[in-house]
Amino acid sequence: MPDGDGSGNVDITVSAANATSYLIVLPTENNKSFTLNNPNGGTVSYAFTGNPGTTTSYPIQVSAYNVSVKKDTALSVKVYCTFAKSDVSFWMTTPDRNSLFKNQNVSMNFGQSTNSYATIDVDATQKFQTIDGFGFALTGASAVLINGLDPQAKDNLLKELFLTDSTGIGISYLRVSIGASDLSASTFTYADTPGDSTLQHFTMDMEKVDLIPVLQKILALNPNIKILGSPWSAPAWMKTNNSLYGGGNNPGILKHECYDVYARYFVKYIQTMKAAGIPIEAITIQNEPLNAWNNPAMLMQANEQADFIKNYLAPQFKANGITTKIIVYDHNLDHPEYATSILSDPDAYSVVDGSAFHLYAGVINTMSSVHNQFPTKNLYFTEQYTSSTGDFIGDIQWHIENVIIGAPSNWSKNAIEWNLASDPNTSIHTSGGCSDCLGAVTISGNAVTKRNQSYYAVAHASKFVRPGSVRIGSSAATNLPNVAFQTPDGKRVLIVLNKSTSNTTFNIRFNGQSVSPTLPAGAAGTFVW
Repeated sequence: MPDGDGSGNVDITVSAANATSYLIVLPTENNKSFTLNNPNGGTVSYAFTGNPGTTTSYPIQVSAYNVSVKKDTALSVKVYCTFAKSDVSFWMTTPDRNSLFKNQNVSMNFGQSTNSYATIDVDATQKFQTIDGFGFALTGASAVLINGLDPQAKDNLLKELFLTDSTGIGISYLRVSIGASDLSASTFTYADTPGDSTLQHFTMDMEKVDLIPVLQKILALNPNIKILGSPWSAPAWMKTNNSLYGGGNNPGILKHECYDVYARYFVKYIQTMKAAGIPIEAITIQNEPLNAWNNPAMLMQANEQADFIKNYLAPQFKANGITTKIIVYDHNLDHPEYATSILSDPDAYSVVDGSAFHLYAGVINTMSSVHNQFPTKNLYFTEQYTSSTGDFIGDIQWHIENVIIGAPSNWSKNAIEWNLASDPNTSIHTSGGCSDCLGAVTISGNAVTKRNQSYYAVAHASKFVRPGSVRIGSSAATNLPNVAFQTPDGKRVLIVLNKSTSNTTFNIRFNGQSVSPTLPAGAAGTFVW
């Protein structure tokens, strides 16, 4: 498109009568090829590159097949290009905000290097854990704000958040609360009728207003998105303090005689969501089980959680054919013994998928110590918030280093930030709930007015490190924390933060050849090849 702005992809759509498959070859792009096994054909998308400011005609060869019969077609597409020819695409966020997760127009082509720069060696032969995804908590407040947008604004935002084409950042993992969280407008559970031991009054009708419709729209865009459910409290009547509030000095705990009905509560939740077309990938037993000061909240010690899981919840899941994963702990990294004590119980170990952590206390590499003790059990990073009073670039840098780089580097299969959307005053929360929890986006009325710290931090991974990617080896370099992945389509992704106070040029070496990008002081970069 010579009259375009030189960005974006070329879509190539093919179809033919009686064809069973198609091959599309781009000869001048090192014979880049696409195979379509759909008889109806389809569309492939490709970003041609060339000298900036030039218009070039690129040949395209299409072959349509039906067993031994082949029909060839040759055509060309005229492309105006503003991007430099490069082996590596480079997306960057800088402290001066001149670049906010922006694709850089620089040429980086692999070759031999003899410079003395620090080198990050990327080794795809070293393979670690498979990645489930990156994303956010879709809180009650987030759902209300997103669902309050008019249809076109809502559609545009959800495509930006959950697709990967164009400006999409490709969120692939969501956390939702089972009942209210502290970022709900009020406190509730799905079984608030006192003494309802048969759960005949169990209802999720309140979620049909905002949460379920938003999730259904998200699933229409990305049917494979993974959803984790976490309760902030059991129903008040099941607790010793008869309150959804944690209780502070009078912390409510789950009555032992209510373990069975609470296990059935989880079953009802998963079945109800499934009936709405929303599969629940995993659940944690209790958000922040050692925090009695939230609203809602519930104190639950490790031995109680182990007892509940192995003797009540897992048997109920088995009896009802539920395969949703059971994940333990879901709290700070300063108490890994909570998770490891449960995993040390053979009966609990056999039914638990893994453990989940936050980083409001502790250090991120504690996740590796848990992995080393229980290498066959999975690890998840399920919450970290940014404050509405925080420092924009400082928060981005901290979260990229600790959550986006740190969690996967220490065996986490995911990384979830708290939370997806807030209003300008972060005003939707329970009494005593978080009053400064900043969303990835700020929504005011019918408009998305800001994209905030966690939006850019997560985008640096979520757009490129798709589910099914595998963490691969990448070497340490001074002031350049990093993590690398290989994607299901064979690309490599390297995320790097420059922690130094000066611009830093370094080498990325792969298969014996290098490129030498420069990151400004404090900047984060994602490199894809």
